[in-house]
Amino acid sequence: MAFGSVLLKLSGEALGKEGHGLDRPSIDVIAAQIAEVSASGVRLAVVVGGGNILRGRDVADTISVRATADQMGMLATMINGLALMDGLERNGCEARLMSAVAAHQICEPFIRRRAIRHQEKGRVVVLAGGTGNPFFTTDTTAALRASELGCDVMLKATRVDGVYDADPERNKGARRFARLTYREVIDRDLKVMDMTAITMCLDNSLPIVVFDVLTPGNLRRVIAGETIGTLVSANA
Repeated sequence: MAFGSVLLKLSGEALGKEGHGLDRPSIDVIAAQIAEVSASGVRLAVVVGGGNILRGRDVADTISVRATADQMGMLATMINGLALMDGLERNGCEARLMSAVAAHQICEPFIRRRAIRHQEKGRVVVLAGGTGNPFFTTDTTAALRASELGCDVMLKATRVDGVYDADPERNKGARRFARLTYREVIDRDLKVMDMTAITMCLDNSLPIVVFDVLTPGNLRRVIAGETIGTLVSANA
């Protein structure tokens, strides 16, 4: 494999049907790929989003305090983390759910050394609760955890096959980029991740690959070094 230690950023929408709720077939497609890669000896950590259930910004017209709304979003990621862990276990893959938000009856607290120890034992570490703080996205969480865990690459798993110059679901003429630099992402304001996450990856020289995770086998291919999706790095 081209990468020995990987942080997979999984959007909540990837776990749902048409981006909403929880969909067992979608979870199984993703979990089977993670289990396959884990069995090959790759160290894996997965940061889950919560957009299929609730994002803080989605309830801004209902919840008057932004911090409270973001905390609701953190709880949504814990639901998704439990669903993904269940899917991994169905596929014979040992996993541990860790959260930056304390919920001792449900999951372990995120402790960096403990997470690394789980990985050393061949377990997939599923990370929920964001950073534990409001005003930070799960993209930023992924960049932070990848840096903390010494990952070789951050993989952003989505429902589209890379980064485009326009929304490919709305614009049939949208062009996909094979490679981009961090600076190009920032200057073009491409919606790869939020700027805090991109800047953190830039500062830590952490490459990003954006790819379609719902195509079976794509996760293994990306980690093996095949040219899939869009690579964001220091040099195009």
